[in-house]
Amino acid sequence: MSRSPQPTVVLVHGAFADASGYAQVIPRLLARGLDVVAPAVPNRSLIGDAAYVASVVRQIPGPVVLVGHSYGGAVITVAGTEDNVQALVYLAGYALEKGESLGELQGRFPDSDLAAALVYTPFPIEGSTGTGTDVSVRPDMFPAVFAADVDPRLAEVLAVSQRPLAAQAFADAAPAAAWKTKPSWGLVASADHTINPDVERYGYQRAGMTTVEVDSSHLVMLSHPERVAELIEEAVRATCA
Repeated sequence: MSRSPQPTVVLVHGAFADASGYAQVIPRLLARGLDVVAPAVPNRSLIGDAAYVASVVRQIPGPVVLVGHSYGGAVITVAGTEDNVQALVYLAGYALEKGESLGELQGRFPDSDLAAALVYTPFPIEGSTGTGTDVSVRPDMFPAVFAADVDPRLAEVLAVSQRPLAAQAFADAAPAAAWKTKPSWGLVASADHTINPDVERYGYQRAGMTTVEVDSSHLVMLSHPERVAELIEEAVRATCA
């Protein structure tokens, strides 16, 4: 029996970050001979962001392993229903149920340190006289909340180059849950101060995922890139069997 074609790995970043969060993981995946795509997620709404990532996935010939960090986990939960997505990998991420929002899932558990560090800023909405609300992290609190085990100099750069998340993303209900039909892997960052690790555990267990725990801050891709690459490679191997 012939093996399935090797999938392309699509890396989806989360809130308050961009694709550079995968800067230590991408070289490791490329060195393993994997094709990688790391799109810039708009971070405007769960529905819109998932539609954008789905459009990227549809344009990739052949199978895809979809990886989502943090809010990116919610995005891949929806975008992962694309036909060519073979597997999902969650990194300190939200694994939503169909019909569930980020706010609803988080609301079942005690707040993390993130709640006290958030900043809310209005932004103009094109074609409207109204405004939206951007959510970001106080730069002075970002290293401790988001990146406690990352090089402090890098954490300072990340703090002042955040990609905010529109508040709408917290309210959107997931119209689908791809983990119901796609094999999934989940990494819990057990020292996470951005998402309560129990939120991660709950979502992964509910989905019946293969789960690992790493003693890491929220930015596990930067503090433990080799372990992240190994988990992604595990998902890739499973889809090629």
